[in-house]
Amino acid sequence: MLNPKFQIPNSKQISKSNFLNSKQKVFGHWLLFGIWCLVLGILTCGCGTLKEAGKGFLGISTRSLEDARSSAITKRFNYDYSACYAKAEEILKRMKAYIYAQGVKRHMIAVYVSEWDTTPVGLFFKEIDANNTQIEVSSLSTYAKEFISGKVFAVLDKKMTLEELEAQIYAKEARETKEAKEKTRESEQVHH
Repeated sequence: MLNPKFQIPNSKQISKSNFLNSKQKVFGHWLLFGIWCLVLGILTCGCGTLKEAGKGFLGISTRSLEDARSSAITKRFNYDYSACYAKAEEILKRMKAYIYAQGVKRHMIAVYVSEWDTTPVGLFFKEIDANNTQIEVSSLSTYAKEFISGKVFAVLDKKMTLEELEAQIYAKEARETKEAKEKTRESEQVHH
């Protein structure tokens, strides 16, 4: 049966199918341009730089720590390489520093000062001889570099025990928690 309401097509009106095709063409050009830029970026940067850029985006890059080694705090210890590395790793764990990258073969441990303070600090190990190892502590933050090196070096020099270190860390956390609660109370009083 034929449709009794026959309409004559309006030649001035763009049909929906032509309109969608024109949008798809514009989108297609931008997509092609985006892919071209991505390929060009990969070819000019190289894979190593791309990998490091991805790590930087995720917040786990060690490049800035390696670059800051020129201003690192350095000390030599009377431990063989493996023992020095293992002791430093244990100290960092007891300090509640968050280890985000490490490797005995890479000769480094990268940490955040704590789970809450994500300032990166790098410990770089260099075997001097069979019984001596050098540690370089680097960071873009002077405070973080001094804090980590002070605690790690004190325990390695046997100026402080791991138990004393843990007591200091717990006391620091308690102080910071108390200060945070006081600030919260003060801000609540101001707003009420």
